[in-house]
Amino acid sequence: MLCEIPAAAKGIPVSWKRQYYGRDGESLGVLSLDEIDRIREQSNAFDWSAQIIDGATLNDLSPEAIAVAKQKFAEKNTHIHEEVLKWDTCTFLNKAKITIQGKITNAAILLLGKPESEHFISPATAKISWILKDKDGLEKDYQHFTCPLILSVQSVFSKIRNLNYRYLQEGSIFPEEVSQFDPYIIREALNNCVAHQDYTLGGKINVVEREDGVLTFSNSGSFIPGTVEKVIDSDAPETKYRNPFLANAMVDLKMIDTIGSGIRKMFIIQKSKFFPLPDYDFSDNKVSVKITGKVMDINYARKLAQMPELSLHDIMLLDKVSKGKKLTNPDIQLLKKRGLIEGRKPNFHISAIVARRSNQKADYIKLKGIDDQYAMELIREYLNKFKTASRGEFEEFLLEKLGDRFSEDQKKHKIKNLLQKMKKQGEIRLNKDRRWEHDPSYEYGGI
Repeated sequence: MLCEIPAAAKGIPVSWKRQYYGRDGESLGVLSLDEIDRIREQSNAFDWSAQIIDGATLNDLSPEAIAVAKQKFAEKNTHIHEEVLKWDTCTFLNKAKITIQGKITNAAILLLGKPESEHFISPATAKISWILKDKDGLEKDYQHFTCPLILSVQSVFSKIRNLNYRYLQEGSIFPEEVSQFDPYIIREALNNCVAHQDYTLGGKINVVEREDGVLTFSNSGSFIPGTVEKVIDSDAPETKYRNPFLANAMVDLKMIDTIGSGIRKMFIIQKSKFFPLPDYDFSDNKVSVKITGKVMDINYARKLAQMPELSLHDIMLLDKVSKGKKLTNPDIQLLKKRGLIEGRKPNFHISAIVARRSNQKADYIKLKGIDDQYAMELIREYLNKFKTASRGEFEEFLLEKLGDRFSEDQKKHKIKNLLQKMKKQGEIRLNKDRRWEHDPSYEYGGI
């Protein structure tokens, strides 16, 4: 009996009973691990943005967008500036690697296509949605944009209200005035969404502006570098891009930068203004970055101002501490080794060293709170004076003393544990009215 085995799908080796096979001359042979890895890499090598669209022509591109692209390309390539301006449209698009031998690519439609040409890339879309929300998250306004994206990104940029923000720096009576959002950050975040979106998922780019000074940019697809820390620490170009053809074209059109400094520069700009650092979220197969255009904690900002020797990586980790975000064990070890944080996982706070350097000793005490021994001493004093007390009465005077690094529920749980500890030691007991009192059989001053 003869049977026909169809060609393997790109990136997926053919298997039978958990064994992978491939062509070996005129017969089939078992694939080695290296061969399996090479086949799987084929799916990573697929570049949606470079695919040629049958039926699309230069007439489907926007003359206005092409003129802007040519000007940007000439500015990028100053050594051939005059020559670029003399090229005809087909020559320019080929030289700028937006088309391939005069044929229209997905990237060409995205960046330069007329609005009515979006259907050529279906089921992918070329949509950017700008949404304005109030401080409670209720939608107030919105607008959708489509190709040509080289023009649409500027239109989205123009929709974002970039107000001036004033705050007083310590030791000065004159307010510091800065824009809420640095123009570079807006353009970098927005153009990164265009360059790195996974268009095969059919999603769109969202720009959500909140009236309380927060911008969020999101696009479909995973974050290929894995972590933002990796990008910041390496400060070098990525070796792989999801849409290399599109990304390279956007570099030549001065829309993005692939030297590896774009995200890092966003962090440095926020740091220099003492604003919270960009907040990335990679859940639900999306990349989302939140930019806050104001000082969230003036005391935290002053701490950073007094410690210029901190590296960007240190500040990224302290930013997580200030936001109550989870730290990895290596992060915790690094911060503790450098004496920047104190406390127990997950309730960390700035260390006494940072408090001293930044003249924030009162904030340090407020965050740290009192220790267990002092809390129990206060419980003893209360019972000495008032004889009995309910747990609610202990909570009433102890909650504010336990430190701002704990939530109210955590503080109440801590008080409950302290009372149980003192009861176990035989020091206090519950009377018939279910109120705490000294246990008369307990001898103070013993071992």
